[in-house]
Amino acid sequence: MTELTHPFTPDWVSPPGDTIADLLEERDWTQAQLAEHLGYTKKYISQLISGKAPIGEETALKLERVLGSTAGFWLNREALYRTQLAKIESSITSSTAP
Repeated sequence: MTELTHPFTPDWVSPPGDTIADLLEERDWTQAQLAEHLGYTKKYISQLISGKAPIGEETALKLERVLGSTAGFWLNREALYRTQLAKIESSITSSTAP
């Protein structure tokens, strides 16, 4: 077994919106079409895809119904994104501290 002396710690993070965008591309849907299917505004969908709007329980259930996977998948994807984002922001803050 290989021992990791330098664990992989990326300085980037992928929002759940990347997964949503991939699924839209597979279905040949626009953000406007997704907004219509989910009952949200186009602006909200844009924010969701860019990672500015978080995925909550209601949105996760709607994504499950419209795009597939499970609400748990979407909520977990969101939690991992926010955790990694916080770690990156924390490391930037601590590296600039005097």
